[in-house]
Amino acid sequence: MAAGTLKRRRDHRFGMMLAVLVVLLLVAIVTVKSIELKGKLTGHRAREAELEQRIELQLQRKDEIEEYEKYTRTRKYIEEIAKEKLGLIYEGETIFRNGN
Repeated sequence: MAAGTLKRRRDHRFGMMLAVLVVLLLVAIVTVKSIELKGKLTGHRAREAELEQRIELQLQRKDEIEEYEKYTRTRKYIEEIAKEKLGLIYEGETIFRNGN
């Protein structure tokens, strides 16, 4: 009877040690994976901030293009292009050119 009890205790201790070892192994794995995920998260947040900045720049560029489009439809723009590219002037207007 004493031998059977001793064997059961030894088996019980071995089972407990095995369970503790498995739990410690799982904790170690979860910790390592958690650290890896935090590193990835930091990288993704940096990339997200960069992309948001690029979006903001593109939105500003879009606004500038829209403003330029509006400007190209004005009489002032048409007059400037007619003078610069085509050399047209209003009647009675005099153009002074540089000697270059």
